[in-house]
Amino acid sequence: MQDGVLAILVNLGSAWLAGSLIGLERSFHGRPAGFRTHALVCVASALLMLVTTHQWQWLDASLPEATVRTDPTRMAQGIMTGIGFLGAGVIFKEGLNVHGLTTAASIWMTSALGILFGVGFMMPAVLVTLSTLLTLSLFRWIEQRLPAEYYADHVQSYPISRVPDETAVRRQIGEFGCTIQTMSYRLSEHGTLFHYHMVLQTHDKRNLERLAAYLRHSADNVLEFHLSPAGQ
Repeated sequence: MQDGVLAILVNLGSAWLAGSLIGLERSFHGRPAGFRTHALVCVASALLMLVTTHQWQWLDASLPEATVRTDPTRMAQGIMTGIGFLGAGVIFKEGLNVHGLTTAASIWMTSALGILFGVGFMMPAVLVTLSTLLTLSLFRWIEQRLPAEYYADHVQSYPISRVPDETAVRRQIGEFGCTIQTMSYRLSEHGTLFHYHMVLQTHDKRNLERLAAYLRHSADNVLEFHLSPAGQ
């Protein structure tokens, strides 16, 4: 009995430590689901798996074994299905930006780790915990240094009496090393304002900063603008 209690404590403790380490990385980068969330998810998953793997410690010993069949794999399926709702809660879209995808993936991974720790599958659980921490930390550094294309959601607004034609707008945007991928048009304020709404592409993020500086200081006929770079 003492060996069984010790094994349960080791499994739960390992799950708590793994979830805490992954959550600590998320908290350090200011993510909404961080230290406490990941620790609780991992421990809860491990605890639910322990309920199925140690069922004869809480079931009535007088019950015939053939009358009770608790399948641990069905419990694991239920855990992973339920954790999807929690992961979906941290994902939101704002313009071209989609936030929370990595955090949702880390919650899903943390739940899977809890299942492994709960059934005592220690070797792969420890290896995947280390690889998850490596992915979240080292891969961020690599990703920031890889060449990439940058996109931005951009709106330029003009008084209806001073609206430049589309060719002039495209030429102006091109002078700052940006390409217009899509463009749409909108009237507002009872027809007194005209908006060019476009998605920009560039190979250097500083081009977007230069464009914003120009529109802020030198573009006399632009009443207002909105420039929102895409990225998680």
